[in-house]
Amino acid sequence: MELWLGSSSHYMLPRKRQVGGEVVVQEDGEPNLADESPIKKLCTDDSKGTECNSGNINSSSSSSSKDKLPIMAMGNNGNSGDIDEDLHSRQLAVYGRETMRRLFASNILVSGMQGLGAEIAKNLVLAGVKSVTLHDEGVVQLWDLSGNFFFSEEDIGKNRALACVQKLQELNNAVLISTLTTQLTKEKLSDFQAVVFTDISLDKAIEFDDYCHNHQPPISFIKSEVRGLFGSVFCDFGPEFTVLDVDGEDPHTGIVASISNDNPAMISCVDDERLEFEDGDLVLFTEVHGMTELNDGKPRKIKNARPYSFTIEEDTTNYGAYEKGGIVTQVKQPKVLKFKPLREAVKEPGDFLLIDFSKFDRPPLLHLAFQALDKFISELGRFPVAGSEDDATKFISLVTSINDSSADGKLEEIDQKILCQFAFGARAVLNPMAAMFGGIVGQEVVKACSAKFHPLFQFFYFDSVESLPTEASDPSDLKSLNSRYDAQISVFGAKLQKKLEESKVFTVGSGALGCEFLKNLALMGVACGQNGKLTITDDDVIEKSNLSRQFLFRDWNIGQAKSTVAATAAAQINSRFNIEALQNRASPESENVFDDTFWENLDVVINALDNVNARLYIDQRCLYFQKPLLESGTLGAKCNTQMVIPHLTENYGASSDPPEKQAPMCTVHSFPHNIDHCLTWARSEFEGLLEKVPAEVNAYLTNPSEYTMAMKNAGDAQARNNLESVIECLDKGRCETFQDCITWARLKFEDYFSNRVKQLTYTFPEDATTSSGTPFWSAPKRFPLPLVFSVDDLSHLQFILASSILRAETFNIAIPDWVKSTQKFAEAVNNVMVPEFQPKKDVKIVTDEKATNILPASIDDAAVINELVMKLEKCKEQLPPGFKMNPIQFEKDDDTNYHMDVIAGFANMRARNYGIPEVDKLKAKFIAGRIIPAIATSTALATGLVCLELYKVLAGGHKIEDYRNTFANLALPLFSMAEPVPPKVIKHQDMSWTVWDRWIIKDNPTLKQLLNWLKEKGLNAYSISYGSCLLYNSMFPKHRERMDKHMVDLARDVTKAELPPFRNHFDVVVACEDDEDNDIDIPQISIYFK
Repeated sequence: MELWLGSSSHYMLPRKRQVGGEVVVQEDGEPNLADESPIKKLCTDDSKGTECNSGNINSSSSSSSKDKLPIMAMGNNGNSGDIDEDLHSRQLAVYGRETMRRLFASNILVSGMQGLGAEIAKNLVLAGVKSVTLHDEGVVQLWDLSGNFFFSEEDIGKNRALACVQKLQELNNAVLISTLTTQLTKEKLSDFQAVVFTDISLDKAIEFDDYCHNHQPPISFIKSEVRGLFGSVFCDFGPEFTVLDVDGEDPHTGIVASISNDNPAMISCVDDERLEFEDGDLVLFTEVHGMTELNDGKPRKIKNARPYSFTIEEDTTNYGAYEKGGIVTQVKQPKVLKFKPLREAVKEPGDFLLIDFSKFDRPPLLHLAFQALDKFISELGRFPVAGSEDDATKFISLVTSINDSSADGKLEEIDQKILCQFAFGARAVLNPMAAMFGGIVGQEVVKACSAKFHPLFQFFYFDSVESLPTEASDPSDLKSLNSRYDAQISVFGAKLQKKLEESKVFTVGSGALGCEFLKNLALMGVACGQNGKLTITDDDVIEKSNLSRQFLFRDWNIGQAKSTVAATAAAQINSRFNIEALQNRASPESENVFDDTFWENLDVVINALDNVNARLYIDQRCLYFQKPLLESGTLGAKCNTQMVIPHLTENYGASSDPPEKQAPMCTVHSFPHNIDHCLTWARSEFEGLLEKVPAEVNAYLTNPSEYTMAMKNAGDAQARNNLESVIECLDKGRCETFQDCITWARLKFEDYFSNRVKQLTYTFPEDATTSSGTPFWSAPKRFPLPLVFSVDDLSHLQFILASSILRAETFNIAIPDWVKSTQKFAEAVNNVMVPEFQPKKDVKIVTDEKATNILPASIDDAAVINELVMKLEKCKEQLPPGFKMNPIQFEKDDDTNYHMDVIAGFANMRARNYGIPEVDKLKAKFIAGRIIPAIATSTALATGLVCLELYKVLAGGHKIEDYRNTFANLALPLFSMAEPVPPKVIKHQDMSWTVWDRWIIKDNPTLKQLLNWLKEKGLNAYSISYGSCLLYNSMFPKHRERMDKHMVDLARDVTKAELPPFRNHFDVVVACEDDEDNDIDIPQISIYFK
């Protein structure tokens, strides 16, 4: 037999799915799906949620021969099929494998390839469905260029679907893309699991939906429109559609602390974390000692849910008395939805999804408006003309007529201003609206194909009329200029278009959000004028995992700078885009690049960042220079947007989320009770053994005297531990052959998973009690059992092999060919002499949850360090000349490097010690690699919403009530929009200021002049500081000698440093009090000296 050294790729298969060929386009309008029979639909049998004829789900069989040992994570890895986990890792973190497999089996039709259709198709191709068929009978017009990023001037006159197909295919070669360019028949819909229509008459939509609704199995039907600043979605997934997972969240769990013998039974849980259960939830009990009757696997319904307790509808009076233990886990229930066909739903729409409480009466009006627009087009054969009062009057009369004929739900009042705005922009497909609805509809298609997440039920309406300029546009300003922006001009007018083109924008970040923003801004014409400019910066390079969301990047861009590639791609969308790409991280260190002049010239800043610290820094710069900041972020199916507008809203840093709860160090190291604890420990051990210790060795060998002196000067437990680790690595743990690496790995297994557990349970036996007499091993602690190593246990052998390979890498030892033989490798492992372990008395094990260091301090640390230094010098003498180690930095996204194999092995062996459920390597990668779940749909939604706000920012004159902050969760679905929070106002005498204010003093004042300037405002300054340096304090008599010094000279003298040459001012923080000695928090003061 042979060991297979290809890491775990056999199980993970990190490669793209094979397709039958390239883009297939047939002029007769029939798609050629590579001669494959159409995949049958995912269907539901009543409420069972089972798959029906799911046929070709592309799951590859596991062909591992018996003589090969795949190097993979321990735990139930399952068969991953042929999911390219390198590409889809962030999406897998949202959907999971089963949903991805269903997506891979889905054929989708997207009809109507204007801006909305293009956005939907883009999101589906990135998600990785099996095939997307594009249908459009129309040709590209100049008008379309403001909405569809696939189109260019060269495409004008071509069929819209044909013009999109090649660029769409570049996004994912594993998705088969075909076109239909002739009239669509309803029978053709049977080839698809889901069909989406973005430009279809109501009558035709009803005809197609009837066919889909009654088809067996039903075909999911989605109709969506974007008309100016108004949009709609309608979903019909059939008479009975079973949602298998309504929210996508992991089942909630709790650790049982006590159970009463009562009717109903009261269950109390440990107060480690609040319970997330709700009344009516079903839960399962496991691992309950004493009251074992609850371990029967029967779901039980919760009542009276509280933060740390609940009751169950069960009489436990005669059950065994609860002793200890117990895990309670939520059982997620499928949900059956009964959709009405469009024919009925138009007349009886039911409840609308409310997204903005300031517009609670808007959805019923828009329900009428979209029907009236359909009637207008059918009667006149065209859209209403922008600015035409006659067309608006005609349109309003149609709305009134439909409303008057409504049997139920007739509106008492009709807002004619809203309807007029609807009519004027009805022909335009605006890119921000297309991006937003492309994200929403794309997610609905995923729901239809996978039964993951709760669908829209059934109508969704949205408008952003607040994005319009505050001053009404003259009809002449809305007229076509024969430009690519004509659609946008028909809504906003040529004046605002000019402002967009001449704007100066700073976009920070060029990842998923950044790519979407650049596409949107290019289509909107932002920074596309003679004086306009967009600067984008990102210090990151492109990785394969980026390609499933960051759609401006291609396979051949991997390893290149994100900002450069994205800027080049955006300029191809709009050749007039004036964009400069930089690779600087926006931070204090780059303020010579992003200097005062740069910031002062900006009109707006758009964040596209992925971490809070960077956001806070940009927020502070925007506060300082009083620039609008448009903020957004995503997490899986969730997204949020925040508008930070000078003097109108609070800044980003004014509020923050509570910090993530960290497990106590003693829990992670000795008392884990969930897999997260095991993986946190595993990554820590990986970095310690394979990165930090080899780096310490190199630091010592580079300069032995300096290193040992530093350890002696520190003289603490950490220094002692560093020296002990280096000595162990260069003495007993030093490896010269691969057999040495196997020995090291085998002994580490024994140490971690047997000896340490034996010591722990010797120090704290199972019947141990605390000082208060309570059992030591009470929840949430779990009593561990040592592992007995066996070469017959595949997971044991895999851990030894992966660990040996990485140990060899740190010592630059080649892997011999004989390792490929399972028999020879097992013999090599069995040849390792494992010394017998005897637990020791008086071993200190940290149990204090507040402890921040597990290294016990000792009064003789300094003496021990001196001995260790001498021992280390002897080890050094035994090393060959020029010896250096190779520290390994953890890299989660390379499945061939064994990093995740070792970490998952560490975690799962430890989980096995403590009876914690193990995880596969993918799940381990998500947790240990701290992978942020991400999908293209929520990114598109967030950027569309932000760009709708950008219109307001660049137009100017909008009030705080015109702006919107948004939180959305596409899984539920939930949309919550509200106006931003205003900044806190501080008042003093007849003055007031907010965090946005900065007091400016010019002409390089002296200290005395500054103090007098403040005195005139009724403020007595008692302390003035510049950075960390104190320039003045009224308590120090010597500081009065500084009164006549100019502030800039004083700053130079005190700091003993020159101010940066690119600075023409510096900032001081002044502590003041009023005449009654009350402290007054005043704005930062900027002193200009140039």
